[in-house]
Amino acid sequence: MDRRLVILGSTGSIGTQTLEIADANPDLKIVALAAGKNVKRMEEQVRKYRPSYCVMWDEAAAGDLRNRIADTDTKVLSGMEGLLFISSLDEYDILVTAIVGMIGIRPTIAALEKGKTIALANKETLVTAGHIIMPLSRSMNAPILPVDSEHSAIFQSMQGMPKDRVEKIILTASGGPFRGKSRSQLANIRVEDALKHPNWTMGRKITIDSATLVNKGLEMIEAKWLFDVNLDQIHVLIHPQSILHSAVQYKDGGIMGQMGVPDMKLPIQYAIFYPDRREMDTPRVDFETLGAMTFEKPDEETFLGLPMARKASAIGGSMPSVFNAANERAVALFLERKIRFLEIYDLIEASMENHKAVANPTVEQILEAEKETYEFIEGIVPCL
Repeated sequence: MDRRLVILGSTGSIGTQTLEIADANPDLKIVALAAGKNVKRMEEQVRKYRPSYCVMWDEAAAGDLRNRIADTDTKVLSGMEGLLFISSLDEYDILVTAIVGMIGIRPTIAALEKGKTIALANKETLVTAGHIIMPLSRSMNAPILPVDSEHSAIFQSMQGMPKDRVEKIILTASGGPFRGKSRSQLANIRVEDALKHPNWTMGRKITIDSATLVNKGLEMIEAKWLFDVNLDQIHVLIHPQSILHSAVQYKDGGIMGQMGVPDMKLPIQYAIFYPDRREMDTPRVDFETLGAMTFEKPDEETFLGLPMARKASAIGGSMPSVFNAANERAVALFLERKIRFLEIYDLIEASMENHKAVANPTVEQILEAEKETYEFIEGIVPCL
């Protein structure tokens, strides 16, 4: 039986790997694609996969694409209106949401309201709007299947186990490129250094998030919503080899974990074909060659992403939205070489201190908190 996909973020890392999985599985059909402004790659995807619709977030890019693919039957849409349209289509089964940022919230809600399955790779959706998304998922009986390698590992480790028997979740992290370094050693880190992840090939933004451990902080908040656990049940563990992708400890002391090579295709494919485990031509873990796996406690005095995330989650309401938005803007400024690496933390802290949290925010209030955070940072960056 065919499975029909809509992919948000089709030109990014997760999106392109999803399409590679479609190449290997002819029963996957592409109904619609969406991207930001990479017109060249979208044109290639349209010509190869012949979707009914495609969306460019940027209107100028959409106009360019319309001219380029005028000889095809694919209809080109743009902006949030386009994302909501393709997310609300009847003729698909699974929404793969791999776009970066809070723009993923409203399309996810639209898909859930139609009862669609969500293959979720957009952290911001649950970090900022988990209190809206998860109740809607349950009420519509619309599953949310995690694509993140860590959350997929937790999800796989919980199959067949009662949720009330979970004692704690062990969320693993590679430690990023600066594991073991002191704050003084991080003072003059260059963009090029921060983009050299030791194990994973990812987009620029998430690679910086891994270096600051903000990514792991976002994953803690996401896991709280996905698996309906308290934040103090989630324990972060540094695992430099990135073989154990995460694990679950049960109340009898037993630990179930999922292992594999650092490759995003496995969690993507698992989400798409769940509960099936299809054959996949990817490298296997060779334990004889690996020899050993090591674990250590994260250095939360140097890498402030984790304690900041806990604080944002404890305050709740709109504060996780500010934590996320401040980091998003700070990382962009670092990549533009306008601030230093450690100033990412400074901007997040200042933004959280500046914000008065709104309890149970609506989507509009979440987006307003994001906007206010961006404006606040733009006002203080010249002073750094």
